[in-house]
Amino acid sequence: MKKLMLMVVLAGLFVVLVSSILKMPALGSIDNPSYNEVTHYYLENTLDDTKAVNVIAAVITDYRAFDTLGETTVLFTSIAAVISVLQISHHKKEKNKGEKQHG
Repeated sequence: MKKLMLMVVLAGLFVVLVSSILKMPALGSIDNPSYNEVTHYYLENTLDDTKAVNVIAAVITDYRAFDTLGETTVLFTSIAAVISVLQISHHKKEKNKGEKQHG
């Protein structure tokens, strides 16, 4: 009974995913969600709003500053976690080498 229920749920998910893919606009189509009014606003008003000549830099640093700050925080946290784990394993190796030489 559990396998039958699992198969029904997976089949339902498969139908939803396939129907979503079939409804997507073609690549490069003007109906694509990436061509919306926000893109046109950025291209037309970046110089007036931010006084930055580079549109990409203006979007990253001015329009989406909080998003960029969040991404930077996640990267910094992950780097700090990896460094701390590597330092712990390095200290354990040094400690084990010291114990073997004395014993």
